[in-house]
Amino acid sequence: MDHAFPVLSFIIFFPLVGALALIFTGRDQHKVLRSTAFIVALVDFLVSLILYRDFNPGEAGFQFVERAEWIPSLGITYSLGIDGISLYLVLLTTFLTAICVLACWTDIQVKVKEFLVCLLFLETGMIGVFCALDLFLFYVFWEVMLIPMYLLIGIWGTSTVRRFFGKEMPARVYSAIKFVLFTMVGSLLMLVAILFLYFYYHSVTGTYTFDLLKYYELNIPIHIQSWLFLAFFLAFAIKVPMWPFHTWLPDAHTEAPTVGSVLLAAVLLKMGTYGFLRYSMPLFPNASLDAITWISVLAIIGIIYGAWVAAVQRDVKRLVAFSSVSHLGFVMLGMFAFTIQGVEGSILQMINHGLSTGALFLVVGMIYERRHTRLISEYGGIAKVMPVYATFFMIFTLSSIGLPGLNGFVGEFLILLGTFVVNKLFAIVAATGVIFAAVYMLWMYQRVFFGQVTNPKNLGLLDLNLREIVVLVPLVICIGWIGAYPKPFLQRMEPSVAHLINQVKAKSVMVVEMEKGTASSRFAWFATERTEASLETMDHIK
Repeated sequence: MDHAFPVLSFIIFFPLVGALALIFTGRDQHKVLRSTAFIVALVDFLVSLILYRDFNPGEAGFQFVERAEWIPSLGITYSLGIDGISLYLVLLTTFLTAICVLACWTDIQVKVKEFLVCLLFLETGMIGVFCALDLFLFYVFWEVMLIPMYLLIGIWGTSTVRRFFGKEMPARVYSAIKFVLFTMVGSLLMLVAILFLYFYYHSVTGTYTFDLLKYYELNIPIHIQSWLFLAFFLAFAIKVPMWPFHTWLPDAHTEAPTVGSVLLAAVLLKMGTYGFLRYSMPLFPNASLDAITWISVLAIIGIIYGAWVAAVQRDVKRLVAFSSVSHLGFVMLGMFAFTIQGVEGSILQMINHGLSTGALFLVVGMIYERRHTRLISEYGGIAKVMPVYATFFMIFTLSSIGLPGLNGFVGEFLILLGTFVVNKLFAIVAATGVIFAAVYMLWMYQRVFFGQVTNPKNLGLLDLNLREIVVLVPLVICIGWIGAYPKPFLQRMEPSVAHLINQVKAKSVMVVEMEKGTASSRFAWFATERTEASLETMDHIK
């Protein structure tokens, strides 16, 4: 669907305009800076609701498409669009950015202007990734968002110290560098793969382009698909992060400021899972089908490993960080089930994880502001001192473990249902992750909130103020809405999910037939046989 108003461009670049306005605002005018940033983020969210209002739920293709020549000599276009897969990720980004600006109202007291500029700049990069339909434009947004997140962690993170190669350095700097290095390694390999696609398309058609929709029309040979898929896989798997590429995540979460952790968990990690759906699967269908088993195994290991390691954490924030490894394992498992229920559950669980884990990081940050410690042993019985806070924390805890009636249950149920159709053993083993999640989350809650107040320092804690309640109430509403009535969410994503799965199936069959007619080498025969075996999975999709 085309739209008279360039709503996607507005949503992407309005925060950048707001960031520029903040640059010319006085450094000491904290109230003006915060108010301006909040108004910009709120307006951006309200405008993004146009996407939800005008989105055609019966259409599988891209809507709100904007296209203009950018660098025609290189085949680079300014091309934007969203479908049912990216719609809610854009809304989640604008929604949580507004929440984050309000949440850090009193938390950030040093270099306030620079912090808010980074936050709005980050929003531009994140939304751009979900809307780009040109691979060059996508890569620009993908790399641009690294800069503000690096600064958020490295400058406004915690002040703890750790040793690195025999030298002491701030832990926040170490974590920021680790985050960037991990992401850059995957990104550079993805860039090589993008350039290969660029020249391969020219060799086939005689024209140069980075247009994603034109790349969808390519029937890439299986042996080439395998290498390109691995290059994209590494970039996206690090970002998710999948086990064993997850090691940067706990450090980044633990050392980042509260809102940095919120956006990192709620939005940045989804760039990896979104990348698989938007790029890896439709561009490399045969390689994606061949990878079902080993990616599912990695996802299940992540589910169980993340839960077990979370259970032994002494730091509440680090516990929530490892829970993300487990939750994102569910997302990857459902995605590579290649069933409508599994993929829908995967997308919905991206949203659910963004809401519940983002909310958990917010409430952990609120208690950290008061006590400046996140160690579980420092608390105990604080439900008696902060009953409102304890209530909100319990809602978000139950959401995270997938209690029926809340959002987490819907996503996990669909993922396990979609996986059970194609592999009963994988679904059964993955389901143990739900039990483990209840163990580590409820045990943590019991130690922090129940019993007697064990630390005298907690007796004087103040309960949530009005601003903090206003920050958390919208998250509770969304959690309850999705849990009680997920139909509007599933209805808008279903046509796009069905189209994606059918696209993968049709292209993979076409490539197999093409290789049967042209391939003579032993490797090509093996690849064809391997792909035909993988295609048996698709018989369940009707």
